[in-house]
Amino acid sequence: MLPGLIDAHFHAYGIDLDMLALESRPLSYVALAAARRLSAALTRGFTTVRDPAGGDAGLARAIAEGLLPSPRYLWTGAALSQTGGHGDPRAADSDVCGCATHATEVVDGVDPLRQAVRDRFRRGAHAIKIMASGGVVSLTDPIRIPQYSPEEVRTVCDEATRRGSYVAAHAYSPEAIRHAIDNGVRSVEHGNLLDADTAKAMADAGAYLVPTLAAYDAMDRRGADIGMPAVSRQKNREVLDAGRTAVELARAAGVRVGFGTDLMGVLEDEQLNGLRLQVEVDGPVTALRSATSVNADLLGRPDLGRVRAGCVADLLILDGDPLREPSLLWAGPERRTVVQAGVVR
Repeated sequence: MLPGLIDAHFHAYGIDLDMLALESRPLSYVALAAARRLSAALTRGFTTVRDPAGGDAGLARAIAEGLLPSPRYLWTGAALSQTGGHGDPRAADSDVCGCATHATEVVDGVDPLRQAVRDRFRRGAHAIKIMASGGVVSLTDPIRIPQYSPEEVRTVCDEATRRGSYVAAHAYSPEAIRHAIDNGVRSVEHGNLLDADTAKAMADAGAYLVPTLAAYDAMDRRGADIGMPAVSRQKNREVLDAGRTAVELARAAGVRVGFGTDLMGVLEDEQLNGLRLQVEVDGPVTALRSATSVNADLLGRPDLGRVRAGCVADLLILDGDPLREPSLLWAGPERRTVVQAGVVR
């Protein structure tokens, strides 16, 4: 018997790797597809997810009212991106707006960012997500280059702190990670190109690392078959193997390492493979802590991710001992029972 799993980087609205194609679908359709993705995650044993690029008050309310089976759902709303940043889905020759999608919103400047953060909290957001470096699926931004000015990042972080919350930042390179944590970011997403000095800086700042090993492994094996552009596949190769090294460097420096998956489109069925990949790096005990108690602490929910008096009765019951047989963690549903808040799901 284990605590229910927590995926700290799950995209309910991420039903397509092509962000412009995603935006072309009505939100009502996307929400129904998101419901299926959430239900599947719960069946796998994830009783809580954090969505750091999407979600809204309507989906959260439907989940809270029991209208659909779902993990506990903590959302940021659309991730904030600078023009030409990771959340700007346009190609270089695209003349469409692309300024706001179901998962990202392009917002430039201190005052517009301040308003965007305040509005997300008005709507019920758990935290705020920014894009602080280039990314794999975005087409025009080099993956290592920091995004947003220091003043812009500080503004977002100041507003979140004032609200009693925090900021998560998409960041790959040492320079982008330092740019984020030096200006107040608490949760570094991905971090694949982390180096030892930057890992120490993260530890000193009390920042978390949320690796998403499943996404790169899945895109490497399946990207060409699902139509990923060549530029995205090349970017993925740049960060693929480095993700495991980043986890090792973070551990050695004393950084608290969580667990996420970041799977878009049809790749969502790789969620449990993320556990396998993190077990390969960390071993089963440490990987399980990342996917339970460490993630719970990151979310500010010490009542989750633990089996003890006073905690929510979120449980994953496996047909065997995962410390002796780690493959149970990524085995099919026939070898697991999921309990959420004391109810068998």
